[in-house]
Amino acid sequence: MAIIDSLLDQVSDGTLRNRLKDEFKKAQNGRKFGLVFEDHLPESTPLYDVPVKKGMKAVVRNSKNDDIYIVKRLDDDTAVCENTVTGETRMFQKDDLVTVAEFGDPIYPYLEKLDNVCNAPDSDLWHTLIEADNYHALQLLEYLYAGKVDCIYIDPPYNTGAKDWKYNNNYVDGTDVYRHSKWLSFMEKRLKLAKKLLNPKESVLIVTIDEKEYLHLGMLLEQMFPEAKMQMVSSVINVKGVARDKEFFRANEYIYFVRFGSCSVNSLDLSDEWLGNVKKSGRDKLRLGSMLRSGSNSHRNHSPGCFYPILFKQDGTYVGTGEPIAIGVDRHSIAFPDGIVAVWPIHKDGSEGVWQYGRDGFCDLVNRGLVFFGKLNGDKIGISYAPKGVQKKITDGLFKISGMNADGSVIIDDSNYGGSFIPNNQWSITSHNATEYGTKLNLSLMPDRKFPYPKSLYAVEDVLRFFVANKPNALIVDFFAGSGTTLHATMLLNHLDGGHRRCILVTNNEVSNDEAKTLTKQGLQPGNPDWEKHGIARYVTWPRTKAAITGINTLGEPIKGNYKFTEEFPMSDGFKANAVFFKLGFLDKYSVVLGQQFNELLPVLWMKAGCHGECPKNDGKKIPGKLVLPENQMAILTKESLFKLFCDEVKKDDRLKTIYIVTDSADGYKSMISHFKDRDTYQLYRDYLDNFRINTINTRRC
Repeated sequence: MAIIDSLLDQVSDGTLRNRLKDEFKKAQNGRKFGLVFEDHLPESTPLYDVPVKKGMKAVVRNSKNDDIYIVKRLDDDTAVCENTVTGETRMFQKDDLVTVAEFGDPIYPYLEKLDNVCNAPDSDLWHTLIEADNYHALQLLEYLYAGKVDCIYIDPPYNTGAKDWKYNNNYVDGTDVYRHSKWLSFMEKRLKLAKKLLNPKESVLIVTIDEKEYLHLGMLLEQMFPEAKMQMVSSVINVKGVARDKEFFRANEYIYFVRFGSCSVNSLDLSDEWLGNVKKSGRDKLRLGSMLRSGSNSHRNHSPGCFYPILFKQDGTYVGTGEPIAIGVDRHSIAFPDGIVAVWPIHKDGSEGVWQYGRDGFCDLVNRGLVFFGKLNGDKIGISYAPKGVQKKITDGLFKISGMNADGSVIIDDSNYGGSFIPNNQWSITSHNATEYGTKLNLSLMPDRKFPYPKSLYAVEDVLRFFVANKPNALIVDFFAGSGTTLHATMLLNHLDGGHRRCILVTNNEVSNDEAKTLTKQGLQPGNPDWEKHGIARYVTWPRTKAAITGINTLGEPIKGNYKFTEEFPMSDGFKANAVFFKLGFLDKYSVVLGQQFNELLPVLWMKAGCHGECPKNDGKKIPGKLVLPENQMAILTKESLFKLFCDEVKKDDRLKTIYIVTDSADGYKSMISHFKDRDTYQLYRDYLDNFRINTINTRRC
């Protein structure tokens, strides 16, 4: 009906137009069971950096209508354009037009590095912020991480009726009769892509919302993810409540948890505030970790140094470990003395995995009595260990060491500790107060700038912990990043338990409605540097991320105050973490085909290889025939004549886990990758081009 209304508005005869509208309203009275909403005109993204050219799509700059034109002819400073709906031809000043990409149009994204912060030079873990419309960013992330994401946490626009979000570059307010329908169409497009990112075997989608759209959202999630298990939690975020005009004050919001595969809620060590109607006697006690790594990065090629045998006598007595063996070496070829049984890190499906610790770290835990062996059964045995959280409780005296077992492991007494549990679905937790630990905490990091309604840092940390506490290498994505709370919470969680979780944030660079009015009065427009520096990505999300990592606020001063609750320490300490800030742009397909966009695509290849080490660059340099980057765990061959040298170099370094081969020959590619059976390999630029061509076709609606 949105499309029909747009067409009816073009009927010049007012009487006829009104009669037609009345008849269509009658036709709308019939209802179907379930959630029914309009599939609106495709959304579009303004491409301020892409010059207006013949054949491209464009809109009138700062126009409030959704009319899209095809540029038919350029004459000096003017452009002759044709309306894509009506076919009407009009002439515009070229500078009054902005190139756009409609959702469903072919796009070939790249990443332009804007900034980075490195506060952990010895770590290869890098978090990422991408400035982009999240739809196009999700298309890129599908190419990079389809089926590999452990957790998606999003806080989308709540569609309250205020000017809090845009559809087709115009604010949607309470007077828009299609407000709910546009919001659902907007969400559906993005959730379809998000589903492709999630690991179907074990992952979770977490969505926060308030009462304006929670019913619609719940039905949409049920329709889109029928195979998943879903639950909703009510969480108090402001005990005083927020005033509603002649209505009850709003004190809470809702959190949907959509769980896929075997994903379940973890029992956590929680304060009595979480107990609700759960009796203390029902709490879990001591929880040990499995020495066999699970989840992301849990296979042999991910951490070769953690693939080694643990040795036992035939009666199950532990005797030591063997050395790690290189990728490509068959474990069955390793000989052991008679009477010795070698236990390797093998998953239930028979695939080769890795231990949680390298050989030295494992031996250290054994010497401290913090490794626990089960009963040997053939060449299999359960091996558990005391995670850092348990070790801390021992250090803090919450768990007592009451003796030693015969095998040298300690006996841990947890009888005086409350233990962990799963709470009920009504949360009223002090640390989740959005004013104290969202707004005020943000101001401590950014005293000179404001962001409306940020989440409590500790609320997001708790929500993540329920699902990734047992996944120290989890990949977490938030494509409605806002002020960047999700990345901040991920870094805090890693700090508390020694995890290596990686977070990817996506946000556009919109300015607020009021800010836009002020900037417009100053003669500025979207795309101008002085406009863009006030956008959310550059003015809030990235500055907050840098402040959290460095411990220095946006005024250049040490951040005041402490992190609280689970562990108290100064915010000025910062985090041992690294992050990089990208802007998503669009490439010309034919330039990619010709291999002219190597430098632009290098950050994309780095992300696909896992974001290890600082993002490499080749700015202004000739495209290399081969590029071998052990610190980034990837290697790229662009000149086939150098293959032998490239192959020899790659085979010498087990750190090189991802291999890119630039070739137009499918047979040549197959022949070359046969030398790298233990690595992840991709054919460029075909792999990249085919992905976005196919995805574009799949996003078109019938």
